[in-house]
Amino acid sequence: MIVNEVEKDNAILAGKIAAKAINYGSSLIVPDARIVEVLDKIEQFIKDNSGAIAFPAQVSLNETAAHYCPLADDLSTFKSTDIIKLDLGVHIEGVIADTAVTIIFKEHNPKYDELLNIKKASEEALNNALKYIKPGITLGEIGLIIQESIARHDLSPVKNLSGHGLGRYSVHEKPTIPNFNTNDKHELEDNQLIAIEPFATNGHGMIFESSNPTVYALNSPKGVRSNMTREVLSDIQKFNNLPFTTRWLTNKHSISKARYALNDLRNLGIIHAYPPLVEVGKGMVSQSEHTVIVREKPIVTTLREE
Repeated sequence: MIVNEVEKDNAILAGKIAAKAINYGSSLIVPDARIVEVLDKIEQFIKDNSGAIAFPAQVSLNETAAHYCPLADDLSTFKSTDIIKLDLGVHIEGVIADTAVTIIFKEHNPKYDELLNIKKASEEALNNALKYIKPGITLGEIGLIIQESIARHDLSPVKNLSGHGLGRYSVHEKPTIPNFNTNDKHELEDNQLIAIEPFATNGHGMIFESSNPTVYALNSPKGVRSNMTREVLSDIQKFNNLPFTTRWLTNKHSISKARYALNDLRNLGIIHAYPPLVEVGKGMVSQSEHTVIVREKPIVTTLREE
């Protein structure tokens, strides 16, 4: 997406709200805190600060790189040895800010030094890439910067996860911004809205789609026969084609009704599922992400106040 002046202002506002939300969410993430309660509070914070949710707030733990959203009745809590990826999105009139941070705990954590190295790898890769973002840089050059930054920590980038363009009411658009050197000669353009998103791991550097998805997006709406499915679909259509999670539906519908409808809609090809993404070697994964408006002096919309 190439932003005009109005869209630029909306992107900056969305980024400011996202930055505040991720700082707030990070403060809630402590050992023994219930994960689903933290996510509920983050999403409410976004709404209370005049933002709209671009996709469900997510916390992915350890070898899970992305797309983990617990159900409403999930009792899972954070553990002192977890490496936690908090990923959230905010939009203003469809213009999106996408940001992520990795969180680890120092106390009562024998893995602290190992996890700190993994965390620093993705953070440094992101910061190093941001130094070179401007019109004309190629996608392959960005990937090389990220790859070399992570390699300095004796780790691997996750090669089949990437940064991406952002569109209006669209979280993932072209270009795909790689986390390794693909030699792609495609150049970034002035005023392009993108997300830079390095993942680092001590595993094999690849992920696979696991089972039991709880994140979905509307794919191809059409008529359905089941009254239960039709009622749930009516609520899904209110999400502006943006991703949603099962928990949002069970705030209104029973879990059995929501599950039936989601399975029906998947079988009909009306929604697309985004299962949790797990590192193939069960390696620990870190993630860092900022949204950027590409310029000679780039605007990092999600830059956080420390």
